[in-house]
Amino acid sequence: MVLHIITPEKTLYSSESAISVICPGLDGSFQLLSNHSAIVSALKKGKVVVADNTNKAIEFNIGSGLVECSNNLVNILVEEA
Repeated sequence: MVLHIITPEKTLYSSESAISVICPGLDGSFQLLSNHSAIVSALKKGKVVVADNTNKAIEFNIGSGLVECSNNLVNILVEEA
């Protein structure tokens, strides 16, 4: 998957090899995997956990925001925590 984590000031993370993204949704955390169905969801303050093709987990502390997933493209627009 292609993944972008973006704040109003800068791009926090960008990758073309993300395998899994765990997001802090308003009703609980949820995971996005390759070929996930299209979704737009609000996010609450918490951690976004990204796993890439090296099987290394990378964590980002975020404020509230939005996630959009469609056609293996994930855009996460957030305020920095």
